[in-house]
Amino acid sequence: MRLSRGIVCECAGASACPDGAANGTCATQPGGYCFATVEEVLDDNGLVVLERTAGCLPPDESGFMQCKSSQVPHLHPKVIKCCESDLCNRRLQPRLPAPPADVTESPGVRPPPPPAPAALVAAALCVALVAFLAAAWLLCRRRRRAGKRPPSPPAPARPEISSGSGSGLPLLVQRTVAKQIQMVESIGKGRYGEVWLARWRGERVAVKVFFTTEEASWFRETEIYQTVLMRHENILGFIAADIKGTGSWTQMLLITDYHENGSLHDYLQTVVLDSHGLVAMAYSIASGLAHLHMDIFGTKGKPAIAHRDIKSKNILVKRNGQCAIADFGLAVRYVAERNEVDIAPNTRVGTRRYMAPEVLDERLDVTNFEAFKMADMYSFGLVLWEMCRRCAAGGRAVAAEAYALPYHDRVPPDPSFEDMHAAVVARGERPAVPARWRAAEPLATLAGAMAECWHANPPVRLTALRVKKTLARYTAEPPAKLV
Repeated sequence: MRLSRGIVCECAGASACPDGAANGTCATQPGGYCFATVEEVLDDNGLVVLERTAGCLPPDESGFMQCKSSQVPHLHPKVIKCCESDLCNRRLQPRLPAPPADVTESPGVRPPPPPAPAALVAAALCVALVAFLAAAWLLCRRRRRAGKRPPSPPAPARPEISSGSGSGLPLLVQRTVAKQIQMVESIGKGRYGEVWLARWRGERVAVKVFFTTEEASWFRETEIYQTVLMRHENILGFIAADIKGTGSWTQMLLITDYHENGSLHDYLQTVVLDSHGLVAMAYSIASGLAHLHMDIFGTKGKPAIAHRDIKSKNILVKRNGQCAIADFGLAVRYVAERNEVDIAPNTRVGTRRYMAPEVLDERLDVTNFEAFKMADMYSFGLVLWEMCRRCAAGGRAVAAEAYALPYHDRVPPDPSFEDMHAAVVARGERPAVPARWRAAEPLATLAGAMAECWHANPPVRLTALRVKKTLARYTAEPPAKLV
């Protein structure tokens, strides 16, 4: 019988205790659980030890951390048990399943026979000799460099959360970060999974938890974020990624910067933009998209990347009014060395409302990377239209239009593939451009740009770099001249 009130649980372990928890206890919401876990972890010396954690499990997190014990041995398994009365998890002592006989870290693999004593002695002497030579070489190198340059400043006490994106932290550090995350609350759900607001070492971060069916999306997004030279202020900042679990549950986590303004889709529903704010947003999206599409050559170059799901819900609004592009689960890369398009094996497709005509008509050449870039630009044109509707340019007496999705007056709220094909391809329709946009800058310039972005002929469309350069002159003008 589920209790109608919240219950008090033992709280042990930093990852389980919410902020402000006192006296080793925490309180759940009505319908919540107490839980205890035991997990194999590596200590500072690299040894495997058992770590017990206890705490409160909110009712809406029961699917996120399933209260089931593992029946399958893993390299670093974790077992979770739950109960539903005050401090009941003090009595919970989960036990890891014992590995079967003759099983090493991988089930079914027999351990190798022990080496002979002579081989052990020879190996030890080789290791000692290599260590001695390496130490001597490092000592000579340091002495040679001493006096040639000032000593390096001390390293920071802890890794900082980057404002950009890129190869990020080392993989081992990323796994450590994932273990230190404290979930706070769920802030969004989508077809891929759920997004949580969390804390890591006092900082607010966003944690994207993928459904188990979306492993391909998690893998591709992690792969894209860790691309060399991916860092850019208008691409969502990546912190860490981890995948962990047992036979009973799996967590695929992607940890990124947190932006309290949320998505551009949500932001535009409540905020009216002035001309300066509109230009700043449009310029920042074009900048992020241009960097994404750019192929940087060199020893550690960056491949050109196409997003394939550009829409207002996949663009986040930063505190400074600029935007950051997110959600790379469908992205494709151009491998210049082999002249190939790297398409991830993913069953997901883009959002139908934002699909380019050639995608709806199934005419897109998947062997031509430029075709993917031009499809991104069509979607970007629709995002510009959403933003322009919410801009009150042309004087204080001018009111912005209500927020609306592209083709809101042409297709149903959840359009099918056939609905979009009939409107965009068969009838050649595009979102209506109000007359007031033609009479005021920068709306007039953006109206012309979006019309070129959503042109039916892909080669005619503007590139992201061209849009960025067109808007650059407005970013240099003072806000007063843009009203």
